Amino acid sequence: MRAFFGPGGNSDAFRLWGGKTTLDAPRFVKSVGLDVYEYEAGRGVPKTPEAFMALGAEAQKEGVKLTFHAPYFISLSGVEHDKRFKSIAYIRESIEAAHLMGAGVIVVHTGSAAKISRSEAMRLAADTLYKTLESVETYGIGIGLETMGKINQLGTLDEVIELCKLSPKLVPVVDFGHLNARELGGVFNTADDYYRVFDKIGSQLGGEVARNLHCHFSKIEWTDGGEKRHLTFEDNVYGPDYEPLMETIAKHGLTPTVISESAGTQSDDALTMKQSYLRYF
Repeated sequence: MRAFFGPGGNSDAFRLWGGKTTLDAPRFVKSVGLDVYEYEAGRGVPKTPEAFMALGAEAQKEGVKLTFHAPYFISLSGVEHDKRFKSIAYIRESIEAAHLMGAGVIVVHTGSAAKISRSEAMRLAADTLYKTLESVETYGIGIGLETMGKINQLGTLDEVIELCKLSPKLVPVVDFGHLNARELGGVFNTADDYYRVFDKIGSQLGGEVARNLHCHFSKIEWTDGGEKRHLTFEDNVYGPDYEPLMETIAKHGLTPTVISESAGTQSDDALTMKQSYLRYF
């Protein structure tokens, strides 16, 4: 078994290929040599169960794995009680949609720590997750907690790992570009730099979690506050570089799912990563 690579959402190349709707995405992904497609529901989950089922059927026909990105406005650490409980509803909607399409994980943003202490943000996020797990049927779908790119956001690697310890139903989603941006660059220069992430997750959450990690990757411009915007692989200023990550995955026999979130070139850059990875075999 090897790693999976694919785009988050529909790229410019998808439209040039002739893709009209997301229903065409699995066929496109397969046609360009990729393995997985992350459905982006960042602005909300559409109320179209039939469309999710149809997408799942297309993906199964093409042999393409599906994952699901939950709405960006979920805030596990929101100080307003009503906002946190709405987040539980958004997670429920995302899991229901992912279940209909056959996706194995949903990706959730952890929230903000801008106006409260990080310890209070962690307490609120943990409470939201406890209430979610008590009230939401997960169907075996992992609730993926994403590392975030802005310094005032909850979502360092250590914070995500700590929250995932609450339940095996919670899994880390490591966005390497985010981790690099929140540290203002220079985090991932060698294969060992990347491996330390997998090693830390393995030591605290188990080897199986580390081996099958769900990842996001893109080069990201940053400012003093961390993440500013996603770039493409044409960038040679901000990074991080993908080659050492591919070396680490291949060298250690890891089988992650790697989703490219490049700005418009996500399918091209996912394929570039896959080709780099396959050179080790």
